Amino acid sequence: MRLGLNLGYWGAGNDQSNVTLAEEADRLGYSVAWVAEAYGSDSPTVLSWVGARTQRIHLGAAVMQIPARTPAMTAMTAATLDSLSGGRFRLGLGVSGPQVSEGWHGVRFDAPLGRTREYVDIVRMALRRDVVSYEGRHFTLPLPDGPGKALKLGVRPVRDGQIPIYLAAVGPKNLELTAELANGWLPIFYYPEKAKDAFGPSLDKGYAKRSPELGPMDVVAGGLLAVGDDVKGVLDMARPLMALYVGGMGAVGQNFYNALITRYGYEEEAKQIQELYLAGKKEEAAAAIPTELLEHTNLVGPEGYVKERIAAYKEAGVTVLNVTPFDADQPALIEKVKGWL
Repeated sequence: MRLGLNLGYWGAGNDQSNVTLAEEADRLGYSVAWVAEAYGSDSPTVLSWVGARTQRIHLGAAVMQIPARTPAMTAMTAATLDSLSGGRFRLGLGVSGPQVSEGWHGVRFDAPLGRTREYVDIVRMALRRDVVSYEGRHFTLPLPDGPGKALKLGVRPVRDGQIPIYLAAVGPKNLELTAELANGWLPIFYYPEKAKDAFGPSLDKGYAKRSPELGPMDVVAGGLLAVGDDVKGVLDMARPLMALYVGGMGAVGQNFYNALITRYGYEEEAKQIQELYLAGKKEEAAAAIPTELLEHTNLVGPEGYVKERIAAYKEAGVTVLNVTPFDADQPALIEKVKGWL
């Protein structure tokens, strides 16, 4: 198992210290630094900044939103970042949810599975530098009734056709699709002890259709990292984000994160969190998140306990432990954890 560093969103309060932390992770030999986007900072711009300040660490988009860009634009961005960084880019993709897709990007949130499959097909075609001609249900290139013609990507990535593609997947069908066609998987709120039951059947269906050429699938999971005795204080800091996802990301009956913790066995809690959050009671929604759930989806506690959590992630099949360090001295913390692997 390798180590990844989660830098989250630019503008969330860390900013320049995140770049400093990425530089330290680069020095320590961390595998990859991941950057997120939703409806604030975009991941490619931040990754280009981090890439210019580092030498070895890979640059992971977690994610680039599918409704935000055409597949051709995503391929252009991926090829450019890979070229500028000397072959260090990893492309994470996600369909987002109905609120962001329709409310922010103005793209209907329909047929996410079919759209993702076609999107990945076109991105890979472009990154191989094939002439891109595609007829699908959701994407057609070039348009058949206009002057456009099929084109080939004009910049050559360092790894022609080999830039790894990761999918952020939560729902059963999306998980199946990920195991079938992606190089890696970016889960959220990963609970190692419940992973086999929650994810295993869907992943197995996808693996059965997976091309041997893709090789084993990378699994990137982790959480908040803090070593010490103030467990409650640190875990409480994770409550607002989980409440946002479980309670407010999506609508009633169409919230993948809510369905996820239901599959973990927290059906009543999931319902309560969503009801409170959608009623505007965000603090109460955060307080309703089970402490046990926070404990098992993060790495927070005394040194011995954190080492046990690391072992649990490894036992569950995680190949990249993705950590979000919380400490007054973050560089020292990520160095300490590096020594435990």
